[in-house]
Amino acid sequence: MNDWVNRSIKPQNDEGADSWDANATVGDCEDYVLVKRRRLIKAGIPPSALRIAFVETRSGVGPAVLVVNTTREQYALDNLTRTIKPLKQTGYRVVSMQTANPAKWR
Repeated sequence: MNDWVNRSIKPQNDEGADSWDANATVGDCEDYVLVKRRRLIKAGIPPSALRIAFVETRSGVGPAVLVVNTTREQYALDNLTRTIKPLKQTGYRVVSMQTANPAKWR
């Protein structure tokens, strides 16, 4: 699903005001995250297991990624790679992430 969403959305940076779209066919990292989140919820993953995180890559890029919490690990789904990896193996530094309450961030 991660790779399918990555291939189905045409990358495009927001011009001016940033907008997020859970039905995007064109968009930036937040749009990829929302589409993945919506699809996983439809597939039966509880929303409480899904977190939006802003990270910093080793090269200094600051994308949003979707973090899936499981009983064993946190996994990162992003538009920069086809591979789903444990968050701690991505090399990303988490700048901020949603808490269980989607209105609160840490």
